[in-house]
Amino acid sequence: MDFISEPWPWYVSGPLLGLMVPVLYWLGSSFGISSNIDSICGIIGGGKLSEYFQFDLKERTPGLLFVVGAILGGFLAANFLTADNYHVAISDATIQSINKLGIDYTSGLLPKGLFSWQSLLTLKGFVSIVVGGFLVGFGTRYAGGCTSGHSITGICNLQIPSMVATVFFFVGGLITTFLILPILFHS
Repeated sequence: MDFISEPWPWYVSGPLLGLMVPVLYWLGSSFGISSNIDSICGIIGGGKLSEYFQFDLKERTPGLLFVVGAILGGFLAANFLTADNYHVAISDATIQSINKLGIDYTSGLLPKGLFSWQSLLTLKGFVSIVVGGFLVGFGTRYAGGCTSGHSITGICNLQIPSMVATVFFFVGGLITTFLILPILFHS
């Protein structure tokens, strides 16, 4: 049972993730999360406000099941399949970089000095969590998909726009890491 409560190596999880692309194509859908936001908006009544959200729910079912499965799987893994003594191994260099920005990090997946209710009530926390979240959502819709949709499905299909989008996802990450975060969190 230990194999299921330990992190799976890349050579197991990567191919399994890659197999989801043809399986979802076979079911008439595509790999991605953000496109399902449209479906959820339509389900909760967005079709009454805009024709954009009017669609045949049956066509969207595989994608919605993928999202439900991802959420359910994450919940099960985090609450029932994680070893009690498991901790995320963050490199010392990363911890030092986070601490140099003035962000309190002691352990876990996320620095509590940034991702907490107390941080949300500060200007730095509000900008990084709320404004950053809005920009990610806007960028996802403006680009016609999120990182998983473009970088996994789009590249599998050899779509030039997805390849360009993926390059700029990385460029944006580098700019944020080395230019924006040091300015935002400079003490």
